[in-house]
Amino acid sequence: MESTEQLKDVLRVAREEIGRVIIGQRDVIEKALITIFTGNHALVEGVPGVAKTLLVRTLGQVLGCPSQRIQFTPDLMPADILGTNVFNLQKNEFTLVPGPVFTTFLLADEINRAPAKTQSALLQAMQERQVTIDRESYPLSSNFAVFATQNPIEYEGTYPLPEAQKDRFLLKISMTYPEQEEEISLAQRTLGDNSPEAVLASGQVKHVIREEELPVYRHALQGVLIREELIRYAVEIVRSTRKHNSVLVGAGPRATQAFLLSSRANAALSGRDFVTPDDIRAMAHPVLEHRLILRPEFELEGLSVAETIQNILQQIAVPR
Repeated sequence: MESTEQLKDVLRVAREEIGRVIIGQRDVIEKALITIFTGNHALVEGVPGVAKTLLVRTLGQVLGCPSQRIQFTPDLMPADILGTNVFNLQKNEFTLVPGPVFTTFLLADEINRAPAKTQSALLQAMQERQVTIDRESYPLSSNFAVFATQNPIEYEGTYPLPEAQKDRFLLKISMTYPEQEEEISLAQRTLGDNSPEAVLASGQVKHVIREEELPVYRHALQGVLIREELIRYAVEIVRSTRKHNSVLVGAGPRATQAFLLSSRANAALSGRDFVTPDDIRAMAHPVLEHRLILRPEFELEGLSVAETIQNILQQIAVPR
Protein backbone atom coordinates (compact mmCIF):
# COMPACT_ATOMS: atom_id res chain seq x y z
CA MET A 1 0.00 0.00 0.00
CA GLU A 2 1.39 3.37 -1.02
CA SER A 3 1.64 5.98 1.73
CA THR A 4 0.30 9.50 1.66
CA GLU A 5 3.90 10.77 1.46
CA GLN A 6 4.48 8.77 -1.73
CA LEU A 7 1.22 10.11 -3.15
CA LYS A 8 2.32 13.69 -2.47
CA ASP A 9 5.64 13.02 -4.22
CA VAL A 10 3.88 11.52 -7.25
CA LEU A 11 1.49 14.49 -7.52
CA ARG A 12 4.37 16.97 -7.24
CA VAL A 13 6.48 15.28 -9.92
CA ALA A 14 3.46 14.79 -12.20
CA ARG A 15 2.63 18.50 -11.95
CA GLU A 16 6.21 19.40 -12.83
CA GLU A 17 6.35 17.05 -15.82
CA ILE A 18 3.03 18.28 -17.21
CA GLY A 19 4.25 21.86 -16.71
CA ARG A 20 7.14 21.15 -19.10
CA VAL A 21 4.57 20.88 -21.91
CA ILE A 22 1.63 23.00 -20.77
CA ILE A 23 2.89 26.56 -20.39
CA GLY A 24 1.26 28.35 -17.46
CA GLN A 25 -2.18 26.96 -16.59
CA ARG A 26 -0.93 25.69 -13.20
CA ASP A 27 -4.44 25.80 -11.76
CA VAL A 28 -5.78 23.80 -14.72
CA ILE A 29 -3.07 21.16 -14.32
CA GLU A 30 -3.88 20.77 -10.63
CA LYS A 31 -7.63 20.46 -11.25
CA ALA A 32 -6.98 17.83 -13.94
CA LEU A 33 -4.83 15.81 -11.52
CA ILE A 34 -7.51 16.14 -8.84
CA THR A 35 -10.07 14.79 -11.30
CA ILE A 36 -7.95 11.76 -12.19
CA PHE A 37 -6.74 10.88 -8.70
CA THR A 38 -10.29 10.98 -7.34
CA GLY A 39 -11.51 8.73 -10.17
CA ASN A 40 -13.87 11.23 -11.73
CA HIS A 41 -14.56 13.34 -14.83
CA ALA A 42 -14.22 17.05 -15.63
CA LEU A 43 -16.01 19.59 -17.78
CA VAL A 44 -13.41 21.81 -19.46
CA GLU A 45 -14.42 25.21 -20.80
CA GLY A 46 -12.06 27.29 -22.88
CA VAL A 47 -11.65 29.07 -26.19
CA PRO A 48 -9.81 27.30 -29.04
CA GLY A 49 -6.04 27.18 -28.86
CA VAL A 50 -5.47 27.01 -25.10
CA ALA A 51 -4.06 23.43 -25.19
CA LYS A 52 -7.06 21.38 -24.10
CA THR A 53 -6.15 18.44 -26.36
CA LEU A 54 -2.47 18.73 -25.50
CA LEU A 55 -3.33 18.65 -21.80
CA VAL A 56 -5.08 15.28 -22.06
CA ARG A 57 -2.30 13.80 -24.21
CA THR A 58 0.28 14.99 -21.69
CA LEU A 59 -1.69 13.56 -18.77
CA GLY A 60 -1.68 10.20 -20.54
CA GLN A 61 2.07 10.37 -21.17
CA VAL A 62 2.94 11.33 -17.59
CA LEU A 63 0.59 8.86 -15.91
CA GLY A 64 1.31 5.99 -18.29
CA CYS A 65 -2.24 5.81 -19.67
CA PRO A 66 -3.55 5.72 -23.25
CA SER A 67 -5.62 8.69 -24.40
CA GLN A 68 -8.03 9.37 -27.25
CA ARG A 69 -9.89 12.36 -28.66
CA ILE A 70 -13.38 12.51 -30.14
CA GLN A 71 -14.53 15.56 -32.08
CA PHE A 72 -18.26 15.79 -31.40
CA THR A 73 -20.43 16.93 -34.31
CA PRO A 74 -24.21 17.03 -34.90
CA ASP A 75 -24.07 13.90 -37.09
CA LEU A 76 -22.02 11.83 -34.61
CA MET A 77 -23.82 8.61 -33.65
CA PRO A 78 -23.33 6.41 -30.54
CA ALA A 79 -21.65 3.70 -32.64
CA ASP A 80 -19.04 6.24 -33.72
CA ILE A 81 -17.77 6.53 -30.15
CA LEU A 82 -18.64 3.10 -28.72
CA GLY A 83 -17.74 0.87 -31.66
CA THR A 84 -19.72 -1.70 -33.59
CA ASN A 85 -19.82 -5.38 -34.48
CA VAL A 86 -18.49 -6.19 -37.96
CA PHE A 87 -18.90 -9.56 -39.67
CA ASN A 88 -15.57 -11.37 -39.99
CA LEU A 89 -15.60 -13.56 -43.12
CA GLN A 90 -12.55 -15.56 -42.03
CA LYS A 91 -14.06 -16.51 -38.67
CA ASN A 92 -17.66 -16.51 -39.93
CA GLU A 93 -18.75 -14.46 -36.92
CA PHE A 94 -19.26 -10.90 -35.78
CA THR A 95 -16.23 -9.20 -34.22
CA LEU A 96 -16.27 -6.06 -32.13
CA VAL A 97 -14.40 -3.10 -33.58
CA PRO A 98 -13.99 -0.94 -30.45
CA GLY A 99 -14.53 2.80 -30.69
CA PRO A 100 -12.37 5.56 -29.23
CA VAL A 101 -14.18 5.32 -25.87
CA PHE A 102 -12.09 2.21 -25.16
CA THR A 103 -9.22 4.18 -23.66
CA THR A 104 -8.25 5.59 -20.27
CA PHE A 105 -8.28 9.38 -20.73
CA LEU A 106 -10.86 10.58 -23.24
CA LEU A 107 -11.09 14.12 -24.56
CA ALA A 108 -14.70 14.65 -25.65
CA ASP A 109 -14.16 17.79 -27.70
CA GLU A 110 -17.17 20.14 -27.89
CA ILE A 111 -19.51 17.60 -26.32
CA ASN A 112 -22.45 20.00 -26.61
CA ARG A 113 -22.34 19.72 -30.43
CA ALA A 114 -23.53 16.09 -30.33
CA PRO A 115 -27.22 15.12 -30.15
CA ALA A 116 -28.76 13.77 -26.94
CA LYS A 117 -28.54 10.11 -28.02
CA THR A 118 -24.76 10.34 -28.41
CA GLN A 119 -24.35 12.32 -25.21
CA SER A 120 -26.29 9.67 -23.27
CA ALA A 121 -24.07 6.90 -24.67
CA LEU A 122 -21.06 8.68 -23.24
CA LEU A 123 -22.96 9.25 -20.00
CA GLN A 124 -23.29 5.48 -19.46
CA ALA A 125 -19.57 5.07 -20.02
CA MET A 126 -18.85 7.80 -17.48
CA GLN A 127 -21.22 6.54 -14.83
CA GLU A 128 -20.81 2.77 -15.13
CA ARG A 129 -17.37 2.50 -16.81
CA GLN A 130 -18.86 0.09 -19.27
CA VAL A 131 -20.66 0.34 -22.60
CA THR A 132 -23.45 -1.69 -24.17
CA ILE A 133 -23.14 -2.69 -27.82
CA ASP A 134 -25.80 -4.93 -29.39
CA ARG A 135 -27.16 -5.79 -25.91
CA GLU A 136 -23.78 -6.95 -24.65
CA SER A 137 -21.80 -5.05 -22.01
CA TYR A 138 -18.07 -4.40 -22.29
CA PRO A 139 -15.97 -3.04 -19.39
CA LEU A 140 -13.82 0.05 -19.69
CA SER A 141 -10.66 0.82 -17.75
CA SER A 142 -11.20 1.36 -14.02
CA ASN A 143 -9.21 4.59 -14.52
CA PHE A 144 -11.47 5.82 -17.32
CA ALA A 145 -11.74 9.63 -17.14
CA VAL A 146 -13.58 11.96 -19.49
CA PHE A 147 -12.50 15.55 -20.10
CA ALA A 148 -15.46 17.04 -21.95
CA THR A 149 -14.84 20.45 -23.51
CA GLN A 150 -17.21 23.27 -24.32
CA ASN A 151 -16.44 26.41 -26.30
CA PRO A 152 -17.80 29.38 -24.32
CA ILE A 153 -18.18 31.68 -27.37
CA GLU A 154 -20.03 29.57 -29.96
CA TYR A 155 -23.41 28.17 -28.99
CA GLU A 156 -25.09 28.21 -32.41
CA GLY A 157 -26.23 24.72 -33.42
CA THR A 158 -25.36 23.13 -30.09
CA TYR A 159 -27.25 20.75 -27.80
CA PRO A 160 -26.80 22.05 -24.22
CA LEU A 161 -25.92 19.37 -21.68
CA PRO A 162 -28.82 18.45 -19.37
CA GLU A 163 -28.30 19.49 -15.75
CA ALA A 164 -28.32 15.84 -14.64
CA GLN A 165 -25.41 15.15 -16.97
CA LYS A 166 -23.45 18.19 -15.81
CA ASP A 167 -23.84 16.97 -12.24
CA ARG A 168 -21.80 13.86 -13.11
CA PHE A 169 -18.70 15.96 -13.71
CA LEU A 170 -16.65 16.39 -10.54
CA LEU A 171 -15.30 19.80 -11.55
CA LYS A 172 -15.63 22.50 -14.12
CA ILE A 173 -12.15 23.55 -15.27
CA SER A 174 -11.89 26.95 -16.94
CA MET A 175 -8.94 27.33 -19.33
CA THR A 176 -8.18 30.97 -20.03
CA TYR A 177 -5.66 32.71 -22.25
CA PRO A 178 -2.06 32.59 -20.97
CA GLU A 179 -0.48 35.61 -19.30
CA GLN A 180 1.59 37.91 -21.52
CA GLU A 181 4.99 36.52 -20.44
CA GLU A 182 3.72 32.96 -20.82
CA GLU A 183 2.47 33.71 -24.33
CA ILE A 184 5.84 35.24 -25.22
CA SER A 185 7.55 32.08 -23.93
CA LEU A 186 5.19 29.96 -26.03
CA ALA A 187 5.92 32.05 -29.12
CA GLN A 188 9.68 31.74 -28.60
CA ARG A 189 9.50 27.99 -28.11
CA THR A 190 7.34 27.59 -31.21
CA LEU A 191 10.11 29.06 -33.38
CA GLY A 192 12.59 26.36 -32.35
CA ASP A 193 12.65 22.65 -31.62
CA ASN A 194 11.30 23.17 -28.13
CA SER A 195 7.60 23.68 -28.87
CA PRO A 196 5.18 21.97 -26.44
CA GLU A 197 4.13 19.42 -29.09
CA ALA A 198 7.78 18.67 -29.92
CA VAL A 199 8.67 18.18 -26.25
CA LEU A 200 5.82 15.72 -25.84
CA ALA A 201 6.55 13.86 -29.09
CA SER A 202 10.27 13.56 -28.34
CA GLY A 203 9.70 11.56 -25.19
CA GLN A 204 11.35 14.17 -22.96
CA VAL A 205 8.34 13.98 -20.64
CA LYS A 206 8.79 10.94 -18.44
CA HIS A 207 6.28 8.46 -17.03
CA VAL A 208 5.74 9.14 -13.35
CA ILE A 209 3.66 6.02 -12.69
CA ARG A 210 2.09 3.15 -14.62
CA GLU A 211 -1.64 2.87 -15.24
CA GLU A 212 -2.05 -0.12 -12.91
CA GLU A 213 -0.66 1.98 -10.04
CA LEU A 214 -3.34 4.66 -10.27
CA PRO A 215 -5.94 2.84 -8.11
CA VAL A 216 -3.30 2.30 -5.42
CA TYR A 217 -2.45 6.00 -5.22
CA ARG A 218 -6.13 6.87 -5.38
CA HIS A 219 -6.68 4.68 -2.32
CA ALA A 220 -3.79 6.45 -0.57
CA LEU A 221 -5.89 9.65 -0.62
CA GLN A 222 -7.91 8.13 2.21
CA GLY A 223 -4.90 8.85 4.42
CA VAL A 224 -5.54 12.60 4.07
CA LEU A 225 -7.43 13.67 7.20
CA ILE A 226 -10.61 15.73 6.95
CA ARG A 227 -12.11 16.81 10.27
CA GLU A 228 -15.80 16.47 11.14
CA GLU A 229 -16.33 20.24 11.27
CA LEU A 230 -14.94 20.58 7.73
CA ILE A 231 -17.35 17.94 6.47
CA ARG A 232 -20.17 19.95 8.04
CA TYR A 233 -18.75 23.12 6.47
CA ALA A 234 -18.87 21.58 2.99
CA VAL A 235 -22.42 20.30 3.57
CA GLU A 236 -23.52 23.75 4.76
CA ILE A 237 -22.12 25.41 1.63
CA VAL A 238 -23.95 22.99 -0.65
CA ARG A 239 -27.24 23.25 1.27
CA SER A 240 -27.00 27.06 1.19
CA THR A 241 -27.12 26.98 -2.61
CA ARG A 242 -30.61 25.45 -2.42
CA LYS A 243 -32.11 28.35 -0.48
CA HIS A 244 -30.17 31.33 -1.78
CA ASN A 245 -32.61 33.90 -3.18
CA SER A 246 -30.80 34.21 -6.53
CA VAL A 247 -30.55 30.45 -7.20
CA LEU A 248 -33.32 28.61 -9.04
CA VAL A 249 -31.71 25.14 -8.86
CA GLY A 250 -29.09 24.45 -6.23
CA ALA A 251 -26.44 21.74 -5.90
CA GLY A 252 -27.30 18.18 -4.93
CA PRO A 253 -25.58 15.53 -2.78
CA ARG A 254 -23.05 14.80 -5.57
CA ALA A 255 -21.69 18.31 -5.01
CA THR A 256 -21.03 17.47 -1.35
CA GLN A 257 -19.16 14.35 -2.39
CA ALA A 258 -17.22 16.36 -4.97
CA PHE A 259 -16.27 18.93 -2.31
CA LEU A 260 -14.83 16.32 0.03
CA LEU A 261 -13.01 14.26 -2.61
CA SER A 262 -11.50 17.24 -4.40
CA SER A 263 -10.55 19.04 -1.17
CA ARG A 264 -8.66 15.99 0.01
CA ALA A 265 -6.78 15.76 -3.30
CA ASN A 266 -6.09 19.50 -3.21
CA ALA A 267 -4.52 19.10 0.23
CA ALA A 268 -2.26 16.32 -1.09
CA LEU A 269 -1.24 18.55 -4.02
CA SER A 270 -0.32 21.23 -1.50
CA GLY A 271 1.94 18.75 0.30
CA ARG A 272 -0.33 18.23 3.32
CA ASP A 273 -1.95 15.14 4.81
CA PHE A 274 -4.86 17.10 6.27
CA VAL A 275 -7.62 19.27 4.78
CA THR A 276 -8.03 22.93 5.76
CA PRO A 277 -10.97 25.32 5.21
CA ASP A 278 -8.92 26.91 2.42
CA ASP A 279 -8.97 23.61 0.51
CA ILE A 280 -12.75 23.54 0.61
CA ARG A 281 -13.06 27.20 -0.36
CA ALA A 282 -10.59 26.68 -3.22
CA MET A 283 -12.86 23.96 -4.60
CA ALA A 284 -16.09 25.95 -4.30
CA HIS A 285 -16.08 27.49 -7.78
CA PRO A 286 -14.98 24.41 -9.78
CA VAL A 287 -17.42 22.20 -7.84
CA LEU A 288 -20.46 24.48 -7.92
CA GLU A 289 -20.22 26.64 -11.05
CA HIS A 290 -21.69 24.08 -13.47
CA ARG A 291 -24.30 22.86 -10.98
CA LEU A 292 -26.16 26.08 -10.18
CA ILE A 293 -28.92 27.69 -12.21
CA LEU A 294 -29.74 31.31 -11.41
CA ARG A 295 -33.21 32.81 -11.46
CA PRO A 296 -33.82 34.64 -14.75
CA GLU A 297 -34.47 37.99 -13.08
CA PHE A 298 -31.05 37.92 -11.40
CA GLU A 299 -29.35 36.94 -14.65
CA LEU A 300 -31.01 39.90 -16.35
CA GLU A 301 -29.52 42.13 -13.67
CA GLY A 302 -26.08 40.84 -14.62
CA LEU A 303 -25.45 38.59 -11.61
CA SER A 304 -23.08 35.71 -12.38
CA VAL A 305 -22.86 32.24 -10.86
CA ALA A 306 -19.32 33.04 -9.67
CA GLU A 307 -20.57 36.10 -7.77
CA THR A 308 -23.34 34.03 -6.21
CA ILE A 309 -20.89 31.39 -5.02
CA GLN A 310 -18.65 34.08 -3.52
CA ASN A 311 -21.65 35.59 -1.76
CA ILE A 312 -22.59 32.20 -0.29
CA LEU A 313 -19.04 31.66 0.98
CA GLN A 314 -19.06 35.06 2.68
CA GLN A 315 -22.28 34.24 4.54
CA ILE A 316 -21.00 31.00 6.11
CA ALA A 317 -18.70 31.02 9.12
CA VAL A 318 -15.34 29.36 8.43
CA PRO A 319 -14.41 26.60 10.94
CA ARG A 320 -11.28 27.22 12.98
